[in-house]
Amino acid sequence: MTRLADYTSLHIGGQPRAFIEATTEAEIIGAVNSADAEGRELFILGGGSNVIIADDFEGDVLRIASTGIDNDPSVCAGAWVTVQAGHSLDDLVATAVANGWTGIEGLSGVPGTVGATPLQNVGAYGQQVSDTIAQVRAWNRETQTIDTLFASNCEFSYRDSILKQHPKRWVVLSVVFQFPLGTLSAPIQFDELANKIGVDKGARVPMSDVRSAVLELRNGKGMVINPADHDTWSVGSFFLNPRVGQAPEGAPAWEQPDGLFKVSAAWLIENAGFAKGFGLNDRATLSTKHTLAITNRGQATATDVIELAEHITAGVKSQFGIDLEIEPRVIK
Repeated sequence: MTRLADYTSLHIGGQPRAFIEATTEAEIIGAVNSADAEGRELFILGGGSNVIIADDFEGDVLRIASTGIDNDPSVCAGAWVTVQAGHSLDDLVATAVANGWTGIEGLSGVPGTVGATPLQNVGAYGQQVSDTIAQVRAWNRETQTIDTLFASNCEFSYRDSILKQHPKRWVVLSVVFQFPLGTLSAPIQFDELANKIGVDKGARVPMSDVRSAVLELRNGKGMVINPADHDTWSVGSFFLNPRVGQAPEGAPAWEQPDGLFKVSAAWLIENAGFAKGFGLNDRATLSTKHTLAITNRGQATATDVIELAEHITAGVKSQFGIDLEIEPRVIK
């Protein structure tokens, strides 16, 4: 019996009616085409690190498990690297650091698969995948063709893209990255990371130092998956940093090009009265290490997680008048 709880970082999710694991591009396209031809809803699962799946979910699931990294040696401008959709993101980061491909070392320890990264424009510690993505190859379910989406057409923004805006149009098959070459990291843009390494913001240091520092920071927040640690039974950062016209007094905030301010969601949560470990029951609580993560303490249901999230967003709204938006997808 397949349980989706075994395939998600929250360890939550019901039993699908059908579970297909595709390890090749042809298998991915075949499974999608079959479902579309029969009019069946098909939930597409990658690493399961950014989803909340209902406990009574009974639909059809396609798990993308294609792997592989191919660096084209004929390209002169940096490294031109094609990565299959089901490949582990952290494995790609480790490979990049080992080979001197710069620009994603700040994503060390981020769970999930490469194919999911362009949807969310995954980012951490001042870097985001749109900084280095050149192309996304995806199956277009509407035209029955493989589309090559150039980065300029992906409409990348904070945790968003055209792929996320049209979730039923494309299925990512592979992602092409163009990495600058070097032994030093991209300029460090995140204060916490700069302080951890002991350098000024904007400095460049050996990429291996950035990877080590990021992994240490993420481990300290329960943001590196460890089956023995219930603080890591989560979707990572549960809430997006909201964009507002005026930040609350004392809140960490970063001015955006459009004049708005991105405010720390963690600060809002803590200052609305929700401390680390807060919960409505002992099944689902905020992480004991970081207030941005809602965690499964072992027996939580999807309902437990959603109820806690709604309680926290209502508290932040009442205290600051700011709406928090959740980052993970909710699958019913």
